[in-house]
Amino acid sequence: MKLLRVGAKGHEKPAILDASGRARDLSSLIGDITPTTLLPASLDALRAVNPETLPLIDASERMGLPWSGCGKFICVGLNYADHAAESGMAIPAEPVLFTKHTSTMVGCNDPVVIPQGSVKTDWEVELGVVIGKTARYVSKSDALSHVAGYCVVNDVSEREYQLERGGTWDKGKGCDTFGPVGPWLVTADEVSDPQQLGMWLEVNGFRHQNGSTRTMVFNVAQLVSYISRFTTLYPGDLISTGTPPGVGMGVKPNPKYLKPGDVMQLSIDGLGTQRQTVHAWNPELIDG
Repeated sequence: MKLLRVGAKGHEKPAILDASGRARDLSSLIGDITPTTLLPASLDALRAVNPETLPLIDASERMGLPWSGCGKFICVGLNYADHAAESGMAIPAEPVLFTKHTSTMVGCNDPVVIPQGSVKTDWEVELGVVIGKTARYVSKSDALSHVAGYCVVNDVSEREYQLERGGTWDKGKGCDTFGPVGPWLVTADEVSDPQQLGMWLEVNGFRHQNGSTRTMVFNVAQLVSYISRFTTLYPGDLISTGTPPGVGMGVKPNPKYLKPGDVMQLSIDGLGTQRQTVHAWNPELIDG
């Protein structure tokens, strides 16, 4: 299934895609797509529904976050060897973990707003893993059974804040609008192998990133198992699994960063496409 939420910010309604890729309104069956919706039994109940019997939703409506109530947004750094090389960093012996605030999360086509004074805002296409069953000290062999589905994430990053301002990476990762997610949550049964997904990102039509999840240093099962040793993962939590090479920081000889008016487009096989326009600082674009 491909689940999504459609409508104005704060007023999204739950939806499901039909076989033709059209959004159908689930409001008559569920009030919202929440962590409870992502439990195995709840997803099984939705699979029994024929989307063709549900009302169509206008294709022009805004796509919001595919689910509400994300408790944790955990990210993995340097999880592609070639990205570590372009960043001038060693391939990690264990997964590098950091967090993005859930306030970074916006719809897949919502504006990305450059923070005040930023000159090094960058892009990163990543595979998102959405938890559907509580995971605590799970084994690698059992880890994927705790995954509800997958989604596209743009891990927007301010490199000066991340790397030059002291402390951890979080301050460069947690700015408002720095976590576009979606367009859909694609349930795990539709992704036969999360390690065989092509992914790409373009800025103003130029393809900067063109990679595959098969080159991850630590695969999805390893990451879910590893992270569950340090924090309990609950339904609705999101893991963003790292980016392939081609980020702006890695452009040689001169790094390239985002500026107002730039348009990012990014996609992962089977998980949909995002498109964001970059804006100068404007709190109305964040709160509106």
